[in-house]
This record gives sequence, C-alpha cells and structure tokens, in this order.
Amino acid sequence: MAEIVFSETVSYEIDGRTGSGYLALPDGRGPGVVLIQEWWGLVPHIKDVAQRLAREGFVTLAPDLYGGKTTTEPSEASKLMMALQIQSAARDMETAYDYLRSHESVDPPKIGSIGFCMGGALSLYLATLRPLDACVVYYGIPYRGEPDYSQIVCPVLGHFAEFDQWASEDAALALKSKLDALGKRVEFYFYPRTRHAFFNDSNEDSYDPEAAQLSWQRTLEFLRKNLL
Repeated sequence: MAEIVFSETVSYEIDGRTGSGYLALPDGRGPGVVLIQEWWGLVPHIKDVAQRLAREGFVTLAPDLYGGKTTTEPSEASKLMMALQIQSAARDMETAYDYLRSHESVDPPKIGSIGFCMGGALSLYLATLRPLDACVVYYGIPYRGEPDYSQIVCPVLGHFAEFDQWASEDAALALKSKLDALGKRVEFYFYPRTRHAFFNDSNEDSYDPEAAQLSWQRTLEFLRKNLL
C-alpha cells in the first residue's frame, strides 16, 4: 500500500466556467480513477474514499458536481440531485477524465471510474462518454433515461444490496441483461442482508462492514486487473 503524497482541491476550466474536484495522489505514479459522489455531494466520506484509492496506488479525482454544496439531510440531497443538470454533470466528469489523462502522475495511461448511489449511475454514464478502461458501479441505476450503452468499451463491475428501494435487485438484473445483450463485459454482485449504501461507513443505519470489505476487495482486484 502506497503513501499519499498529498490531496487537495484542484480547479479547471469547463466550457467557460470553473469546475473543481478533490485530487488524491499516491507516492509515485499510477493509473487514474474518476470517483463520483453520492447525492450528498463531495462530502468527507467521498474524500476518504479518494484517499483510500490513492493509498492503493491510484491517482484519484472526485469532481464536485454540486459546485461546493453538500448536505446530510435526505430531503435536501434529493433536491440537489434532481436539480443537477445531466449535461453539466457529464461535462464535469468528462473534464475530470481529461484532467487525469494529461496528469503527469498518471502512468500507465489508463483511467477507470467508480461511483456510489447517484454516482454509480453516473459512473456507468461516463463509460458511454469516454473510453474508460474500467467502470465500477455501487448500487446505482440510471434515473433519468438511459445512456447509449453500446458506447461502453470497458468491463463493468457492479455491487448491489439485497434490500434496496433505490436500486432494486430486479432493476440491477434488468440492467445487466441489457448490457449482456450488447455483448458487454459485466459482472454484478449482490450482497445478502444489506441495504442501500452499505459501503458508506459514515452512515450507521446502512453500513455493513462485511459487505463493504468484500466489495472493496473485489473493486481493487478489478481495478488492478484492468488498469495496471
């Protein structure tokens, strides 16, 4: 496990506006990962995940899709998510990808994505917009129409809860069937007795340590296989 050289907020231009994200660098070079937030915003938990990825050797950038807004209230989080313009989010993620592609610490020149909840759906969306080398989805199902899955060129790894009102097992299986029908490389895991957001250790109501650890192990193995 590598040590983090540093982590900081970085800024970049996006179509005439200023975007920003949280960048975590490992000690030395490594492949890049675009990390996509839950509906809470770019909160400390997501920054912690970025640091975890950096300690594993991945140059990680979490774009701030809400422009600095965060919340801990579900009702406010829902409003922020529904107010998010999908094209704006797309440009934020694409720019984060491009930022990593040109970063001096990214070597080998491969980029993956990982997202949680809303970010899980957006992680899959990003895979239709840029030629990712790996895509990880945590309990995320497209919620505003479906992107063009035929554009996905990378393998997709999905983690889903048994009991989830947002990304149900049936919805996840339907998504997998669509990807399978297109000949995409996809593997979904379902974690027994878990609920939505089982990976989020800042949420005592949903966090499941066993499922979180197992899914994280599978995620790291998947990223290493496809990015290194």
